[in-house]
Amino acid sequence: MRPRPRPPIKGRGIFSGLGLIITGLAATLAALLFPVWSYADRTGIAGTGGTGADVLNAQTVTTQYGPLSQADRDFVTKVRLAGLWELPAGQLAETKGTTEAVRAAGRHLVAGHTSLDAHALIVATRLGLPLPNEPNEQQKQWLTTLSTAQGQDFDREFANILRLAHGRVFSVVAQVRAGTQNSLVRDLADDADTTVLDHIRMLEATGYVDFAALARDLATAASPVPSPPVVQPGSATPIGSSPSPTYPLPPAASSPPPGDGS
Repeated sequence: MRPRPRPPIKGRGIFSGLGLIITGLAATLAALLFPVWSYADRTGIAGTGGTGADVLNAQTVTTQYGPLSQADRDFVTKVRLAGLWELPAGQLAETKGTTEAVRAAGRHLVAGHTSLDAHALIVATRLGLPLPNEPNEQQKQWLTTLSTAQGQDFDREFANILRLAHGRVFSVVAQVRAGTQNSLVRDLADDADTTVLDHIRMLEATGYVDFAALARDLATAASPVPSPPVVQPGSATPIGSSPSPTYPLPPAASSPPPGDGS
């Protein structure tokens, strides 16, 4: 006799189909979770990356004027550095410029950075931040170039070096103004924005700016002001008042300029 065929087990097809569904759901869930885990690692949420918001929060301190970030502290230092070399550069233009437009640009640099530097000193004092008293190496090289140049060569070097430097700092001012939570830094950024834009216009009015070269330099060159070291408020050292014989310091102000947010 032939063996009778075994009847199919009821529910086997159901279990098989259910297994396929569960497997598919598990694969979908894994695909959805993987980007989240990866993002957490990159941003430091998982405790391994240490970047992103965690680092920003770790470098931000509380002041009576609002949170003060490392970017805010760097900005105050960069405003000070700008005054330490652009003011003497403006003085050179006042005496060495061969056209009235170059000499006028020099006068605007002197006036603008005298006021802006005084504002930066007030902000630094209130926030307990130390500031440099001499330009950085790149800025000293630029001053040397301007000191040795003569005639129209000076006019050309002055217009292009200063226009490049102002173009670089202009974007920094905008970033700080857009993101700072500190009222003192916000007011300083407003002041810097007005001053830098005025200087850009005056430098372009000389007729010596090479815009093609400027565009290339802005796209490829490194920032002229290296990021300062991390400085916490309250650790300030006295700001020296003795001017350098080569790079005179702008005068300090005894009271804050109007609208400083105090």
